[in-house]
Amino acid sequence: MDARQQNRRSFLRASAAFAGAGLLQACGSTQQPSVPTTSSPKIIRPSTNNNLNSMRIFACSGFGESTSRSELAVQRLTVAGFAVSNQQASVRRYQRFAGSDAERAADLQEVAVGRVPVPKVLMGLRGGYGAMRILPLVNWSALGARMREQGTLLFGYSDVTAVQLALLAQGQMCSFAGPMLYSEFGKPQMSEFTTRSFIDNSCNAAMSVTVAAMQNYQVQAEGILWGGNLSVLSALVGSPYMPQVDGGILFIEDVGEQPYRIERMLQTLYLSGILGRQQAIVLGSFRMGSIRDVYDSSYTFNSVVQTMARLAKVPVLTGFPFGHVADKVTFPLGARASLHSTSDGGYQIDFRDYPVLNASVLALNTLIPQPPAVEGLLNGIVGAPANETPSSETEDAM
Repeated sequence: MDARQQNRRSFLRASAAFAGAGLLQACGSTQQPSVPTTSSPKIIRPSTNNNLNSMRIFACSGFGESTSRSELAVQRLTVAGFAVSNQQASVRRYQRFAGSDAERAADLQEVAVGRVPVPKVLMGLRGGYGAMRILPLVNWSALGARMREQGTLLFGYSDVTAVQLALLAQGQMCSFAGPMLYSEFGKPQMSEFTTRSFIDNSCNAAMSVTVAAMQNYQVQAEGILWGGNLSVLSALVGSPYMPQVDGGILFIEDVGEQPYRIERMLQTLYLSGILGRQQAIVLGSFRMGSIRDVYDSSYTFNSVVQTMARLAKVPVLTGFPFGHVADKVTFPLGARASLHSTSDGGYQIDFRDYPVLNASVLALNTLIPQPPAVEGLLNGIVGAPANETPSSETEDAM
């Protein structure tokens, strides 16, 4: 049996065990959720391929509650061909964080100063809160330079936005808005949409995202597309970790916020001059759902969009498929992009000039999720029903 077959067998065994635990819970088991621990995880050491498949975990924000969920994510990524290092970051815990400030900063600082090899991928663990606390502890200029030399891809969203903004502001290096280890790769049943977008958009030197939703503007713009989570963006205004992007395309998403709070944060960006310096503003998912403004239920998210478009005098486009949602695209932040309206009233964004993965040294198609029962039967059990897919969106809410 070769190494890949062994990895696949181990992965299926871990997946089945995870699914079985979920089934017991669904049937009324009194077993308590796993408690985060500082003990070392089961370390999986696949062979490296000239550093083209190396992946280092960084945990800059919240901790992962379930060790088995983190281990499942590592198993999946290992089967896909990645040599995953710094796995202990996935089980650290200090207060509400994935380790002390020094530990969380070291995940990135050790790369910046050359204490560890520069990986091909820096994979964020999850969101939450805490990334702002480590910003002064990392040499972002050095980290950006080493990442450019290696062509490193950094993935994250939510609170990881703070890391991505600092990296762009001081390291002049782009990153990727995309799935994270615990939040997506550790789900019992991953999103096929998210997984395929991760594979396609991280391996191709050019990508496009098309939004069919009708817009109120005809737009033609080209510049650096940047941004991320609105709460983090507004919190970094005036700091040295906020990029100074003129003529850019600003992307924004958030979750769990009332309309007036969204407007207040957008007003911060407007009053600081950031919105007015952009060619366009692109809004992702805000997951408004049943959220209503406590002061005026008639003041909706659309009211906020109209108000900010009028104030900033910049086109505000909606419907971009990214945010704290199960199905999200992978796309670069801090890279060149061109935006144009489409004939059906929607818009398209084309990206270029960003690092990519070498698909020939990986087996990324193994990440594409199979029906839960398939892997369960291979191990002698039936997995959880497909419609009982847990969600990590609330776990990563700001």
